Amino acid sequence: MTVLTSMAEDAAVLLRERGETIVVAETSTGGLISSALLAVPGASAYYKGGSVLYTFESRRKLLDITRQDVEGLAPMSEGMVMAFARKAQDQFDATWAIAELGIAGPTGVAYGEAGSSVIGIAGPHPISGLLETGSDDREKNMWRFTEHAFALLCRALANAG
Repeated sequence: MTVLTSMAEDAAVLLRERGETIVVAETSTGGLISSALLAVPGASAYYKGGSVLYTFESRRKLLDITRQDVEGLAPMSEGMVMAFARKAQDQFDATWAIAELGIAGPTGVAYGEAGSSVIGIAGPHPISGLLETGSDDREKNMWRFTEHAFALLCRALANAG
């Protein structure tokens, strides 16, 4: 079993068993969340789509996020990531949506430090959480953010079970 498959297997099994669907809106993980979900055989039964929203332009064009959708929400906040998750869930009429906003590194930005990621899961049992790795290693952070996303998704799926 590959790393991607092992990260997503538990979530994929639950989604398939329940006949539920998921959509992904990710930034600094660069498609790793979607790749993990798609690495599991039978993904077409639950995966509705995904997008890498790395720039403001892509967020506007692919997710149709407007300033009104995020007005008053701090960047890199649980409120902001949940707005992304709900928007994706609505667009695809999915049971679940997982959104990720992060700063992979090696440097920070005006609104956060390298190694910071916030994950939001919209669905029957919404959940969100912040991860701070304390690292400026870009690739390692991308993998850690993806692992964190699946840990939260599995928790949400179990709680909704």
